[in-house]
Amino acid sequence: MKAQDIMAKTVISVDIDERLPEIKKILETHAFHHLPVIENGKLVGIISDRDLLRIISPFIDRVSEQPRDLDTLNRAAHQVMTRQPISVKAETPIEEILAWFKRVDISCLPVIDNEEQVIGMISWRDLINHATF
Repeated sequence: MKAQDIMAKTVISVDIDERLPEIKKILETHAFHHLPVIENGKLVGIISDRDLLRIISPFIDRVSEQPRDLDTLNRAAHQVMTRQPISVKAETPIEEILAWFKRVDISCLPVIDNEEQVIGMISWRDLINHATF
């Protein structure tokens, strides 16, 4: 079995200059945990819901909100994303994907073509859903 056999083929990505409120909205609307970040059609980073939790102030919309809290929303994707994310090709064997998940603390891998365009995403959930015991 290969990456192309289990990857999610419908991928929503964001531009490198997209602002955090829109990124947060996309993640919440689609119940995603990761978004590929694209520049000129190529994968340049990835943003997770955990990145947003780490960056966006928890005081927004609270009585104690300060101007600096709202400033956390003005950041662009390139200021928050993980750069040079680990990615795989469609032909990558599942065994290699499993090895990446075990070796590195990640829960998702973008699948790219030879031009570094995102053609799919694989999460640990995809692996579990397609596991044969």
